[in-house]
Amino acid sequence: MKEFTVSVFTENKVGLLNRVTVVLTRRHINIESLTVSESEVEGIHRFTIVINVAEDQVKKIVKQMEKQVDVVKAFYHETDETVHQEIALYKMPISALSNGLNLEKMLRHHHARILSVSPEFLIVEKTGHKAETQELFNQLQPLGLLEFVRSGRIAITKPMKKFSEHMEEMHAF
Repeated sequence: MKEFTVSVFTENKVGLLNRVTVVLTRRHINIESLTVSESEVEGIHRFTIVINVAEDQVKKIVKQMEKQVDVVKAFYHETDETVHQEIALYKMPISALSNGLNLEKMLRHHHARILSVSPEFLIVEKTGHKAETQELFNQLQPLGLLEFVRSGRIAITKPMKKFSEHMEEMHAF
């Protein structure tokens, strides 16, 4: 098994998320991360899905997803073929600041920043790979972590071909 990032380019239609995820659930494949956003092409959205499967499975999954109505194109990439990040937010009690230098050193070490401070809590932001956001989570937990949330992976592929070029090729047929 290997980690793959699957990019699915779709029209923005109601119910499409369900149809895309059903392709994976029918095969009993767990989704490690799922992010949906607009793409660089107007009217086209991008699903970024992280899964752990064998390469022959991911090839079948991509073909199956492309058969879905409203799916324009799907691709898969190995982790080293993408530039990717996640964002994590950590809600800490304001008393964590009484640790002063320890918290400040920890945040600097992790290239994290304080987004918001209120009388009761502060919000810390960290972007990076999952392992990096998890490491900060582990270090903040003993200081009284109140809430934690991590986004799904966002990824851009390293190959230079633009999605719009794939669209032009598809329309040429």
